[in-house]
Amino acid sequence: AEAVRLLEENAGKPFFLAVGFYRPHTPYIAPKRYFDMYPLEEVQLPEDPPGDLDDVPAAAAWVKPPHWGLGPEELRQAKRAYHAACAFADAQVGKVLDALDRLKLAESTAIVLWSDHGYLLGEHGQWMKMSLFEESARVPLIVAVPGARGAGKVCRRTVELVDLYPTLADLCGLTPPAGLAGASLRPLLDDPGREWRRPAYTQVTRTEGRRQFPGRSVRTERWRYTEWDGGAAGSELYDHE
Repeated sequence: AEAVRLLEENAGKPFFLAVGFYRPHTPYIAPKRYFDMYPLEEVQLPEDPPGDLDDVPAAAAWVKPPHWGLGPEELRQAKRAYHAACAFADAQVGKVLDALDRLKLAESTAIVLWSDHGYLLGEHGQWMKMSLFEESARVPLIVAVPGARGAGKVCRRTVELVDLYPTLADLCGLTPPAGLAGASLRPLLDDPGREWRRPAYTQVTRTEGRRQFPGRSVRTERWRYTEWDGGAAGSELYDHE
């Protein structure tokens, strides 16, 4: 509602508006009608094959024991509530987009929708974030720019959230500072299939006793490679093809 009010106040002049939505962050709270969209008996849990983590470094898993020891019924309740919270957040995003349409701003406004991290919902026995598995390192990212030649297409290139600042600066005709870690995604907005040779990086920290060490992951279109404590605490390589 505050975002809509600010749009109404600034519709006649250039503006930058950052709108943060707390949901679907824990606790998974939403009106009942969003829970009703996901009947509990239809909620499916991911496969949990025996020995799934046997060949994975111990540092990779931070939810110990797996699923925090909860049973299937409790896990389905948690996953249902997460989906309800997501649907509730989607509805709020829709209110902002409806206001852009009503105020005739959609054809002159760049819109970016993203999340600060991904989310595990039981994969590998893990939940939430704080891991370098694909499900928690990868994020939703939708960019809508009036006049972009690639509008309506899916881009398979590997990009990062640090690319958003130089992208928006580029779209607005501004010159960002030199030495940024990210790159403008404007070329991909016009040609989603063009060549793009930049990988994406993710990092977390692990604590074992009094010792802290990093976990670092690099993702290309095909591979994800992860090292824990520079490899001393293990490494992982995944072929996503």
